[in-house]
Amino acid sequence: MLDINSQVKEILDCRPDAISDEVLSSNQPLVLRGLASSWPMVTAAEHSGARAAEYLSNFDSGKPLTAMVGNAEMAGRIFYNSDLSGFNFEYQRLRLAEVLEQLSSNAGNSAPSTLYVGSTNVDHWLPGFRQHNDLNLGERNPVVSVWVGNRSRIAAHYDFPTNIACSVAGRRRFILFPPDQLDNLYIGPLDVTPAGQPISLVDFNAPDYQRYPKFRQALQSAQTVELAPGDAILIPSMWWHHVEALDDFNVLVNYWWRSTPHYLGGPLNVLQHAILGLRDLPEEQREVWKQLFDHYVFSPDAESIKHIPEHARGVLNPIDAETAKQLRSMLAQKLNH
Repeated sequence: MLDINSQVKEILDCRPDAISDEVLSSNQPLVLRGLASSWPMVTAAEHSGARAAEYLSNFDSGKPLTAMVGNAEMAGRIFYNSDLSGFNFEYQRLRLAEVLEQLSSNAGNSAPSTLYVGSTNVDHWLPGFRQHNDLNLGERNPVVSVWVGNRSRIAAHYDFPTNIACSVAGRRRFILFPPDQLDNLYIGPLDVTPAGQPISLVDFNAPDYQRYPKFRQALQSAQTVELAPGDAILIPSMWWHHVEALDDFNVLVNYWWRSTPHYLGGPLNVLQHAILGLRDLPEEQREVWKQLFDHYVFSPDAESIKHIPEHARGVLNPIDAETAKQLRSMLAQKLNH
């Protein structure tokens, strides 16, 4: 067990239909104890994993899900293979009924094979679930996903959207790090990842401090918490988080939303494009581009474009949906040359 002294701050009086803007806009992680405790899914889970699985099956759309399946030797760690050329699991297409049946047959096994269904859209695959199991986030229009599996360990990663994750069956342990711990977490490849986001290469169950010495510094900034069914955690944008499911049957429902419109795209795409176009330039040219990025992106100043008529500013004006569409089209044409 890692030596982490800081616990995530807890909020006790949140209700699923009344979460304050102060909480939803927090730039620090918050535990929302009992937020989803009134959900029928949680009530079923408090009785037993089998009862929770039975309740979940009521919403089975019959559509195949994408599952990550691995042997007992991986001990639930969703990760790379030994040389990072691929992964230590395989993808399978399974229906929810098959997933639940396999999880049931593995229950009580001290060394089960790993079965993990991640980030699956609730409305598409579990129609009707949110009628009785939901949060009211007002105008934020979140993407709502479900995660189902047995014991698992998900390496530390960030998400660009803000996230409320509700543990609705089984217990989950979270370890979180602020965004500035990037260098101390030893992040792996950007283009080949188990689930789309870059992840820490450190095994939190057995850290190799010879290989990853700065991880000790990361732990000084870490916060941790264990969630019971009905508890939730708010994870601000770009906070690193390691997630461990602790029981034979675990279900998590999470809500992602961003503070900017979806038509503005994902910043990771920009980083990858910058690696393509800028990283290998001579140093003196990179320094010039740093100044340009600071001028136009990171520290834009209305005074600096005042000399351009507003109608002629193009992308220097605030980006709307139509401008974003035109810009994406132009970029796609240039990238294809």
